[in-house]
Amino acid sequence: MLETQENKLIQANSPDGGFLASGVWREFQEAAGKNVFHIGEDGFSASIIEHSLPLIGKYLYVPRGPVIEIRNPSASRRTEIRKSIDELVLLAKKNKAGWVRIEPATEEGLDFLKESTDLPVRKAPHDMQPKEVFIVDISESEEELLSSMKPKTRYNIRLAEKKGVEVSVVDNRSADAGMSLDEFIRLVGITAKRDGIVSHPDGYYRRMLATIPPENLKLYAARYDGKIIAANLVAFFGDTATYLHGASDNENRNLMAPYLLQWTQMKDAKNAGFGKYDFGGIKGKKGEKSEKGSLGDWAGITRFKTGFSLKTKAAVFPGSYDIVVDRRRYFAYRALSVLMPVLKHIRRCFG
Repeated sequence: MLETQENKLIQANSPDGGFLASGVWREFQEAAGKNVFHIGEDGFSASIIEHSLPLIGKYLYVPRGPVIEIRNPSASRRTEIRKSIDELVLLAKKNKAGWVRIEPATEEGLDFLKESTDLPVRKAPHDMQPKEVFIVDISESEEELLSSMKPKTRYNIRLAEKKGVEVSVVDNRSADAGMSLDEFIRLVGITAKRDGIVSHPDGYYRRMLATIPPENLKLYAARYDGKIIAANLVAFFGDTATYLHGASDNENRNLMAPYLLQWTQMKDAKNAGFGKYDFGGIKGKKGEKSEKGSLGDWAGITRFKTGFSLKTKAAVFPGSYDIVVDRRRYFAYRALSVLMPVLKHIRRCFG
């Protein structure tokens, strides 16, 4: 990948590697039909995606950003960053967005952003991305990585190998690439129903693989007797490989294919020169909600992921915050955020 100034800034100031803040992710969002913007200056990068809500209208979302360089910046650099934040607010006003949802990487960054605008900055009613993310250093040897796992995790990896589970990357140019993607989407539906989570529409995953370059996104498939029984989508950006989406069948769950999938992905990332492997979100301290509701069995997800490294501590983000551009619309949004769950509960009780 071309090592641009934007990419250097993102990778140096993003604990999770910054894939969601990258130009690669912007291009995918645009291909998915979103209005996308970018503000990039020296020490500042904001990938901006326009969202729209019924009754309320539009807001702007900056996933895992804005990315800012605030570690010992010069006075002139701080001034330029503040000008970029003003530009972000002006963009929201121009596009008639009620607020800008931001996700700073650190509390220090959040404080700086609050100080850099005269508008109110409020904690969002829910976090768009997980607040706690499990990122493993994979620069050690394979033996050291295995030794740092829970014994049960090592056992399940070896069990999958012993039982004949085979993991491979799906070649987008192969004759069966489309069939493999179909199987992944089928498994996503099974997993969502089983675990009580909300998955993306089928077209979302198809567009991801069609839009994001193969060096940045790979589909891993675990096969048993020639049949795909589990599969994962993994992003590769900067020095970090990121587990994005995973799915598995209800059948053959005793073969522990997801364990071998993750271990293979970690090894591939390591051998390709990546230094970190991001397992994604784990259980938040207060059981935070995502944009689409509960993320399902947080406890089970957390046990599975943390089993791959006993010595790794979660990276903790401040969460989602809103720069309030239109106070009336934002007040209406917050009121509906409280009211809608109540109405849904009433409908369940008396419907």
